[in-house]
Amino acid sequence: MIRNLYERYRELINYLIVGGLTTVVSLGTYYGSVLTFLDPQNPIQLQAANILSWVCAVTFAYFANRIFVFRSENPDMVREAGGFVASRVGTLLMDMAIMFVTVTLLHMNDKIAKLIVQVVVTIANYVLSKFLVFNRQKE
Repeated sequence: MIRNLYERYRELINYLIVGGLTTVVSLGTYYGSVLTFLDPQNPIQLQAANILSWVCAVTFAYFANRIFVFRSENPDMVREAGGFVASRVGTLLMDMAIMFVTVTLLHMNDKIAKLIVQVVVTIANYVLSKFLVFNRQKE
């Protein structure tokens, strides 16, 4: 019964697992940088921490999604990775805008804001990956 449920929802379950691991990479990088060498109260350093966490997370996410979630066999990895990165640039801009509004303008705790942003970005990334990047429709 559990195996049948897994097989039925394999892609979504694997995406949630990979998304969780990607979130760990992103948050670990973000928190590690703001707790050691970047000041989140400085708007430029806040965004630098955001970008650093994004680069690490996107690199991990591309390979994990390609292999474990969407099981892509696309031989044109450069084009596929380019599409993946382009979609993630869109959600990075969303991430940065939300962090700017919540932390810089509304003075929300940056760590709580980052957790909220991660949920929004994870959902947007799934939709973009499924329908734009790893779309398996035959041409």
